[in-house]
Amino acid sequence: MTDVPISEYALLSDCRSGALVSRAGSVDWWCPGRFDAPSVFARLLDPQAGYWLLAPVGDPSPERGPSSERAYLPGTLVLRTEHHTADGAVEVVDALAVAPGARGHKIGMASPQVLIRVVRGLAGSVRMRAEFVPRPQYGLLTPYLYNGADRLVSDCGPGRLVLRGDVPMTARDDSTAVAEFTVSAGERVGFDCAYAETYGAPEFVLDRVAAVTDAVEAWRSIQAIHRYQGRYPELVRHSALVLQGLTYQRSGAVAAALTTSLPEEIGADRNYDYRYAWLRDFAFTLHALWVGACPDEADRLFDWMARSTGQIGPRPLPVMYGVEGERCLGETSLDHLRGYRGSRPVRIGNEAWHQHQLDVLGEIMIAAHRLQHTLGDFDDTLRTLLVGVADKAAETWREPDAGMWEVRGEVRHYLTSKVMCWAALDRAIRLAPKLGDRADPARWTRVRDEIRATVLDRGWNPQVGAFTGAFGSPDLDASVLVLPIARFLPATDPRMRATIEAVHDQLGSDGLIRRWPDDPAGFVLCAFWLVECLVMLGETDRATELFERTARRANDVGLFAEQLDLTTGAHLGNFPQALSHIGLINAAWRLTMPDLSDLPSDGAS
Repeated sequence: MTDVPISEYALLSDCRSGALVSRAGSVDWWCPGRFDAPSVFARLLDPQAGYWLLAPVGDPSPERGPSSERAYLPGTLVLRTEHHTADGAVEVVDALAVAPGARGHKIGMASPQVLIRVVRGLAGSVRMRAEFVPRPQYGLLTPYLYNGADRLVSDCGPGRLVLRGDVPMTARDDSTAVAEFTVSAGERVGFDCAYAETYGAPEFVLDRVAAVTDAVEAWRSIQAIHRYQGRYPELVRHSALVLQGLTYQRSGAVAAALTTSLPEEIGADRNYDYRYAWLRDFAFTLHALWVGACPDEADRLFDWMARSTGQIGPRPLPVMYGVEGERCLGETSLDHLRGYRGSRPVRIGNEAWHQHQLDVLGEIMIAAHRLQHTLGDFDDTLRTLLVGVADKAAETWREPDAGMWEVRGEVRHYLTSKVMCWAALDRAIRLAPKLGDRADPARWTRVRDEIRATVLDRGWNPQVGAFTGAFGSPDLDASVLVLPIARFLPATDPRMRATIEAVHDQLGSDGLIRRWPDDPAGFVLCAFWLVECLVMLGETDRATELFERTARRANDVGLFAEQLDLTTGAHLGNFPQALSHIGLINAAWRLTMPDLSDLPSDGAS
């Protein structure tokens, strides 16, 4: 089984790492230890790169058809899949174990690194098949696989997997193991696969059923913190839970996605590693968590950012980091992997780590301004960081950059980059009383007003009748939808209104919004940005219709990839994508509070 649609996968998480399990019961992606660690199962990217299947044998139920039903247990990222065959029905519960008794944001501070799968008979007798095919290090290693007294051990390279189960699985010469067994109504058969470092502590041993119950209670303790009171509460709470599932709790960093190299376009080469933490995502995430009534995360996220960035010096501020603050994320192609549906190269690492992207300066300052009361009195580290961000915006706003879409190649004067430098200075001026003696609001005001005048003069294209993506460019770009969201211009300004309608009409396709005219797919975040802009225009009915249409495009367990195919609606890009879920949360809140702002009514200066 290969080339499974991206939407067929569900996320499992222990807030340190994650796994993807298909509707058919195959774990095709797992990177134990941390999100950006090497995989032990990676069939998602190549048929030969490892998997763990647990599924019924034989024909499906003629009454119910070939599809299985699945859903997360309410308030959790513990997955329940119900399979029906001609002979009966079973449920399979999948979970990544959490540290025993861990609750709230302590989930993930330590991790057992154990993947649990439990089958329970519901009706009749169902023949089940298990296939265990570990291939560590992105499929580069074929492990030694051998049977112990009560376990199956996969041993090779820096890590080992230990599989325990209620039925025996015998190692074969090709480093795979297969077992078939029957589960009758009321019976339960469980497995757990534990990862451990070869030269470290032994693997964690646990009681499977108790561990699943503990994971359920742990996830529900997180959701209990999210006391959202706005529109679409179930959608918002679930998306907030997905963000928690992508959070590396030891540091508080949020991975942009669980995967690497799922393509933006099938067969093309825009296949990047998104298992890192972007400053842009950090800022958007803070707002989403604030909306979701989880403000206690702000301190940890700002602490992670300050530790990661260090002192801001003459070099461009890096835009992304490893989840523990690593800066050098050099990119490597894994040429032995075929790639998802033949989309190559498969990359680990991401060269965007050293790109010059000016918009992150504004996003940091907007987040600090919005959450200033939650953050309390600014300490010396935070004051130094924010003053450095403002000074960097004042010094570099005239420079070309790679833009928020991280275009590789020639840098340009992207409109959104200039606007976000304006936002950095605008919020710094407002925060100046809290920033200490190094704050320079008089200088910041002069530069902020210069940026505003320049953007209004050079960013508006009279031939196009809209703000375009870069100075002097005739091309629309959906990133300009952030202008009213950042309070640079009211949405009701005639130029902004014209731009919003142009993006809707010229970049839209059946409710999907492309980033630019030649973009091969709709970008989920852009659709939610458009929802916010329509609300700010007073077009609440249009905004509601677009929000609900976009929300329905999530997969059956409420997950979004980065993009959606313009023709089929198929999910594309890395999965699940934090920005897509952040967009949903923020759009739902905008629909709840149309006048939502951390500034005066129009934000004009």
